[in-house]
Amino acid sequence: MKILAIETSCDETSAAVVEYHRGRFRVFSNVVSSQIDIHKKFGGVVPEVAARKQAELIIPVIEEALRQGKKELEIKNKERGAKKGAVIHNSKFIIPHLDALAVTVGPGLMIALSVGVETARTLAAVWKKPIIAVNHLEGHLYSALLSKQNNFQFPISNFQTNSKSQIRNTKYLIHFPAIALIASGGHTELILVNDYLSYRLLGRTRDDAAGEAYDKVAKLLGLGYPGGPVIDRLAQRGDPAAFNFPRGMIGSNDYDFSFAGLKTAVLYKLQEINKTKKQKNKDLTTNNCKLTTNICASFQAAVADVLVAKTIHAAQRYNAKTILLGGGVAANSQLRRQLQASVASLIPNSKFLIPDLTYTTDNAAMIAAAAAFRAERKDFTPWQKLKADPNLTL
Repeated sequence: MKILAIETSCDETSAAVVEYHRGRFRVFSNVVSSQIDIHKKFGGVVPEVAARKQAELIIPVIEEALRQGKKELEIKNKERGAKKGAVIHNSKFIIPHLDALAVTVGPGLMIALSVGVETARTLAAVWKKPIIAVNHLEGHLYSALLSKQNNFQFPISNFQTNSKSQIRNTKYLIHFPAIALIASGGHTELILVNDYLSYRLLGRTRDDAAGEAYDKVAKLLGLGYPGGPVIDRLAQRGDPAAFNFPRGMIGSNDYDFSFAGLKTAVLYKLQEINKTKKQKNKDLTTNNCKLTTNICASFQAAVADVLVAKTIHAAQRYNAKTILLGGGVAANSQLRRQLQASVASLIPNSKFLIPDLTYTTDNAAMIAAAAAFRAERKDFTPWQKLKADPNLTL
């Protein structure tokens, strides 16, 4: 099955052409247009601005995804004797035979989601193709199955590559039950996965998501937006024990998270330092680089400790055979190292599946991966009934 997937849940506009065949993924293209530079001046995503840009970019992004995947798809079509398909209006690029469209329907920003959903509805009606409605969180959950290589615990022989496309064999990668940690700017959730497409939410953040806390702390430090990459980079030069920031809910008997208190603790510490040194109007990132790196390192250690502790506890409680990590915060170097080390030492018989950095941010390839499992079950949505749901849950 060859799928054209569309992702527009927030400020990334993405389209991908992915084939799923007998447990193996072939990623022909995965085009992502980011709006980070646009939203930097606002210190965060402005929904109306994001949606207008989504509408402007969606067709060019789809065309580019098709252009990049055209050669490989034509080769496959010739091998299988398939006919060429339809053409996007005003496009020079021929769309080879596609079996289905997939699109993110939620959760996310309603006006941004609507751009992708309405585009998918239109294309499905014109091309007479079935649509697979995908939960954005499902995409993050399965994003590790698209990784180029595995440096962790499952056999490298499960992966095959050729020079023209990326092929991944996923048939035996996830052993159930599995525990999935999805951490991003809008979500921090622990999910029990009993089988493909069978989920149970164990816990979520009660206030700020992990990625949101990174952005807010970066703003306090004058580091700009987004906060995750810059804090991660500075933290590697700092002392994680310099400040004893709180580990919110780390000892609770549930799997919920809370990062608002940690963010506030950083704010109070900065106020205390400024008052003591009488530097209220000075830029900490310029005048005291060591202080900034130490705060970043201590903050990041607190976030990682909570995420790892809760994930390991859930994995032990439910005898998880696989631990999955996904979402934008999955790109964080400390979280990747610390969770890998904890799985190896505390639950060594479990697999640890982690996405390549390419697939940690919002992208359409991960939406196609989730869609493939729904397509196997003939879980299609008529284009007339497709609609966005910004509050969609797993």
